[in-house]
Amino acid sequence: MAAAALVAVLVTVLGGCASGSGEESGSVTSGTRPGQGATPPTGPTAPGSPSPSPSRTYPLSTVPATIPAVRTHEPARGPGWRPGPGTGVVVARGSEALADEGKLLAGELKTAYRGVVPARAGDVELALDTAQAGGPESYTVRTSGGRVLISGPAEAGVFYGTRTLKQAVRSGGAMPEGVVRDAPGRPQRGLMIDTARKNFSAAWLEDRLREMADIKLNQLGLHFSDDQGFRIESQTHPEVVSREHLTKAEVRRILALAKSLHIAVVPEIDSPGHLGAVLAHYPQLQLKDASGSPVAGAIDIGNPASARLVDELLREYADLFDGVYWHLGGDEYQALVRQNPEASFPGLAALARREYGPEGRVQDLATAWVNDRAAVLRPLGKKELRAWNDGYFRGGVVSIDKDIVVAYWTGKEIGARPPEEYLAEGRKVLNFNDEYLYYVLGEPNEFVYPTGQRIYEEWTPLVLRGTGPVPAKYSGQILGGSFAVWCDLAESQTPEEIAQGIALPLSATAQKLWDPRTPTRSWQDFTALAQRLGD
Repeated sequence: MAAAALVAVLVTVLGGCASGSGEESGSVTSGTRPGQGATPPTGPTAPGSPSPSPSRTYPLSTVPATIPAVRTHEPARGPGWRPGPGTGVVVARGSEALADEGKLLAGELKTAYRGVVPARAGDVELALDTAQAGGPESYTVRTSGGRVLISGPAEAGVFYGTRTLKQAVRSGGAMPEGVVRDAPGRPQRGLMIDTARKNFSAAWLEDRLREMADIKLNQLGLHFSDDQGFRIESQTHPEVVSREHLTKAEVRRILALAKSLHIAVVPEIDSPGHLGAVLAHYPQLQLKDASGSPVAGAIDIGNPASARLVDELLREYADLFDGVYWHLGGDEYQALVRQNPEASFPGLAALARREYGPEGRVQDLATAWVNDRAAVLRPLGKKELRAWNDGYFRGGVVSIDKDIVVAYWTGKEIGARPPEEYLAEGRKVLNFNDEYLYYVLGEPNEFVYPTGQRIYEEWTPLVLRGTGPVPAKYSGQILGGSFAVWCDLAESQTPEEIAQGIALPLSATAQKLWDPRTPTRSWQDFTALAQRLGD
């Protein structure tokens, strides 16, 4: 009987030592440490003595199932953590700035928020640790002894740690035992919405912000001015505002929510093209060609009144949008799609020669326009400026300022420049590759709605144009990227259909911006996980 008891104990111990396996590429590191309370029996009992009950043992933990997947996870043996009676969220002393993150997490987990008090059994503790290695969006989650400690060098990182915990509980019921160390591969990870061609409610945009935060995206672009509409209330020029629009009070509410979720909002008033909604009220400022025909959406960059009008709008909205980011536009100025812009617009050609000498061309005026708008915005706190890549021209007298980031979306424009040209100049680039990241309503011009699978399986931030990557030596200049919703055929989908249609591609984009490596989770498994997390 004693021998049988010994065999039973050994079977229990050895069975409890089976290791789990990681689920993501590069996500499990070597080295484990046993969970507390998981010590197996130390040896056989004396003959004739009763067999002791063995302590409970656990297999090595597996990686928490999250989107994006965590970069590293050190497995351990233990039960992990799950919310239950008596559990709560607390903030470490000296980390009072994390109170909002703590309250949000407690509400999501349906547990108590107890504020700045010592953690006790079953608690989740949030802590700032400025000495912790990693950038401001890095974080560590330690799960052991029935507790969780989420720490990071800045609030954003701790917030992302709470997203990982929330998703782990939602996908698997618990946060696995062990240590997660995580950080993004790219600092800028976004979603851009064309609100100019189609009006979206404040509530719809707020829902997108919450979804973005959970998958660790940190920028929302608002393209709110174009030929079809101007969608935010204006005091300086109320005449240009479309009937359906956001009030400034609604925008402030959106900005407040975005800030609480560590998301920057990037506004765009596109110019000198795409100004049709403004020019409808200022026809005297619309560009006309040599025959006197007005040019759709194009403002006359040779008229000083044009700059005054646009700058008044820029100053007004720079005050509303108090962040450091601004999108200048600069794309598809219709004067420059003519075969011979100088012949089509002799007035602009003459002005270019007066300003820049005999080599001056219309493209130099357009380039100077973008630089001048940047000069208006920088003193207003807009330090992170960007413009579409087809607003950058080769061979001109004037070049776009080097600090203006290239938002690279296409290689199909007249005189298309490959992305390597911008990178070789030392420019910073954001990836908006229209081959993968463009969701264009109605699918015009051979666009198709992205399903997300191609993004997940093929695309990385290095794939700036078409399907081929730029050389890896340029990786440090690529700040990140953004998925973009364009409303060319605005009535093709409802806002609800758009939200459903972009959910998976946006999740795939978030995964590849966080970690560009090929994930080991299959697309089918990724889709199933996204469904679980979204339910």
